Amino acid sequence: MTKVPCLISIIVPVYNVENYLAKCLDSLVNQTYPHIEILVVNDGSTDHSEKIIRDYALRFPDKINAFTKENGGLSDARNFGIDRAAGDYVGFVDSDDFVTETMYEEMLVLAVKHEAEMVICNIQKVDEKGNVTQKLTQIPNMPEKIDLEAHFSVFSDLSYFACNKLFKTELFKTQRFKKDVHFEDIQLVPQLLLDCKTVAQTQDYHYQYLERTDSISKTHTEKGLDILKAVKDVELYFESSMYAAKRNALKNFQILEGVYTFLAYLAFVKDEKIFYKMSQELEVFMRQRNIKFKDILIYSRFDKNYLLSLPLKKKIFYLLFFSGQKKLIRKLI
Repeated sequence: MTKVPCLISIIVPVYNVENYLAKCLDSLVNQTYPHIEILVVNDGSTDHSEKIIRDYALRFPDKINAFTKENGGLSDARNFGIDRAAGDYVGFVDSDDFVTETMYEEMLVLAVKHEAEMVICNIQKVDEKGNVTQKLTQIPNMPEKIDLEAHFSVFSDLSYFACNKLFKTELFKTQRFKKDVHFEDIQLVPQLLLDCKTVAQTQDYHYQYLERTDSISKTHTEKGLDILKAVKDVELYFESSMYAAKRNALKNFQILEGVYTFLAYLAFVKDEKIFYKMSQELEVFMRQRNIKFKDILIYSRFDKNYLLSLPLKKKIFYLLFFSGQKKLIRKLI
């Protein structure tokens, strides 16, 4: 009896990306792995995105499944796609990004070879001309196959993007992205990892993250507090997971996402009142978890001291913050 090939469902939420959508869809319909379905979810776009989607659905009816829904945000659009996915594995691609043509073939090979519930690839940031501006290596100090019981430091080292990963569909049996929040990846993807026993990775930079010129001026507001809420949700899930005894990894996760990621966002908050409110929330977060300044200073990621690995400007900002020099920070912002 011939074995049926694995089907991959790729979910693409779309909202007002008429200038970028074609490049994204081109990269997906040209994947070297043939057994894919591309679920393109138009989340209430008001530009010409719907016309582009219809055109691709007509040209590639065997690959593209097009849907239109009222605007509900990124999480809602992803969940809409998950509910309709028929694949053995699920991937997510943001509609202004694109991927290499071999991305899903290589990741599926690794998933099957290592019986991995999650596969990860590297990311590179590109500008609108296609120039690489930054390479984001995900797990540089680990082998291709990662047994989480033996290498659980991955839990606190990993960057929790959804889009550079291939997930076994059964991970979403009871899980969905949280709606009406920001930083939904930080909230859900760690929970999915906690349901995995084996992760696989490729060091290839398959996912191309577009740094858009029209998004540089986005304001940083109180929505950054959703980072702390996401960490709290992960903490709750951690307690009932198979890795609940690995407390040191949880603390390192709290430091990376709850402290460093939060502060990286806070550094761009212009409104002084919001800045101080968010600073107080972080201090409460740290106090409740007994996270000391020393813990932050000695925190290591990928077996290297994290603070020392950062650019000088970030080092100065973090050190000023933790030494209580918030007024000086406000003058520098």
